[in-house]
Amino acid sequence: MTDDLTQYLRWFRQSSPYINAHRDRVFVVAFGGEALADGSFPNLVHDLALLSSLGVRLVLVPGARPQIEKRLNESGAELRYVNGLRITDEAALACVKEAVGTVRVEIEALLSMGLANTPMAGSRIRVASGNFVTARPLGVRDGVDYLHTGEVRRVDGEAIRQRLADGAVTLVLPLGYSPTGEVFNLYADDVACAVARELQADKLLFLQEGLPLRDGEGSLLRELTVDEARKLLAGGADGLAESARRLVTAAVDACRSGVSRVHMLDRRQDGGLLMELFTRDGVGTLVTALSFERIREAGIDDVGGILELIEPLERAGVLVRRSRELLETEIDHFTVMEREGMVVACAALYPDAQARVGELACFVVHPEYRGGERGDRLLDWVERRARAEGLDRLFVLTTRTAHWFQERGFAPARIEDLPVSRQALYNYQRNSKVFIKPL
Repeated sequence: MTDDLTQYLRWFRQSSPYINAHRDRVFVVAFGGEALADGSFPNLVHDLALLSSLGVRLVLVPGARPQIEKRLNESGAELRYVNGLRITDEAALACVKEAVGTVRVEIEALLSMGLANTPMAGSRIRVASGNFVTARPLGVRDGVDYLHTGEVRRVDGEAIRQRLADGAVTLVLPLGYSPTGEVFNLYADDVACAVARELQADKLLFLQEGLPLRDGEGSLLRELTVDEARKLLAGGADGLAESARRLVTAAVDACRSGVSRVHMLDRRQDGGLLMELFTRDGVGTLVTALSFERIREAGIDDVGGILELIEPLERAGVLVRRSRELLETEIDHFTVMEREGMVVACAALYPDAQARVGELACFVVHPEYRGGERGDRLLDWVERRARAEGLDRLFVLTTRTAHWFQERGFAPARIEDLPVSRQALYNYQRNSKVFIKPL
């Protein structure tokens, strides 16, 4: 088997947990009209079709800015901006409706493809759209009448859920309608947030046009809590483009409204949507709602909290006893999950650099905080830390939680499979089971 086929097989097998996790989940995907004007847009449509085929319930929210501007230029009309907000008069509204209608038809056409020898072969994707968004006028602000520019008043979540339940990809356009029959021009990002909030979507994904978010050293910002995102916004406009600022603000608002995960991806990266959803590290920036919980490396001040967490399990014989003195000397090996100043979970990583293997030990989540995927997030953090240290395997010794680790990729192993130094310390009286996971 060639290297390419081996790599493909490995990736395909490793993607199966994500396939199962995403099935029947609601994802809202927002992208600008620039995507449609790009020659690579069919590739994005193919990826969206694949997600739908794998059971993801998709809501698409496209923008139409370049299409609108093109029609405005052709007609001699103008879309004016005041205080960063656009004014949509009658002439501009006609261009907006024409452009948005064209965007809808183009997306529906591409999702309807099914030619042989193409990625869409055999797919039978239904697309549903409609008057899902009730809007109201932005009104008069500081003496300026914004006319047919509006804001979202209500989203008909029940109607969208029905379309999704019927297996249709649902298209929500950046237009809103009022009970009086008026049409309003809306910002697609605002529509996407409102839809995700109403549906309590599992994910909101922005395919952004600007440069990805980066830290002071130029590295991709892979994850932000709501608090960290707020600090980024409060830091001023330096280094943060207006388009990125708008998306980060939208992500914060969505998280505060019940959407647990918002992803910001570079739309121009071919396959970025699939890489974000079906690989461990992803390729974009994840904004999470868990601003009151964080995972970090432990420090000496955490010893007391860790002791309180592990002592009940030590008394029950689930964990080997660790004294305060031992914890203080080994604290650099520990990772903790902190919730409002309280240690609610911990784990230790003991690396063997020569064997390129690490021991996962003292893995504990407080009984009152089990669930909510805290154990999974802590394990993911430790695995990333292990890979950063050059390790390619993790092993764990357990007496009561074998199934939990097996469900997360750990396979049964023998004592002889452990590093020689660890074999010498194995406690045969405890008779712990050995599990190993490749990283």
